[in-house]
Amino acid sequence: MAQPNQVSADQDVAVRQQLISLLTGSNAHQSFDNAVNELPGELRGIKPDKLPYSIWQLVDHIRTVQWDILEFSRNADHQSPPWPTGYWTKAEAPENEAVWQQAIDQVREDRDAFVGLLNDPQSDLYTPFAHGDGQNLLREAMLTADHTAYHVGEIIMIRRLLDAWQK
Repeated sequence: MAQPNQVSADQDVAVRQQLISLLTGSNAHQSFDNAVNELPGELRGIKPDKLPYSIWQLVDHIRTVQWDILEFSRNADHQSPPWPTGYWTKAEAPENEAVWQQAIDQVREDRDAFVGLLNDPQSDLYTPFAHGDGQNLLREAMLTADHTAYHVGEIIMIRRLLDAWQK
């Protein structure tokens, strides 16, 4: 029988499944994929009155932060960008459609790579990383999901303000 502070194999699988659902599903909110789906190119760089960011800046921020968390979680030698300049683009709009699509693709690819970490039974969810200051894979997965959901809400709010949200 497992000690009270130990996780059984079944519990570990269940936690991993829930984390994957947080990263890939929409649960009680819209997903990243839904938030950026069919967004007209001419709206990606608009900053509505009194808002600090455009949808492009939010998408690029999600991409950068998710990449940073993924790399921190799998590479002890990873160096994070400087805060805040390394996490927020100054460009209000993507240069072109290819740059937009590349950012969307990287969000999806890095999300899939994080899911790969969670699907690997050798990846310890609970033990702090030797290269961090208390972070573990469980925390980083929840941080990624939480951070993305927060900014997805902002993307949807901007789309509503621009009359570009029909969900």
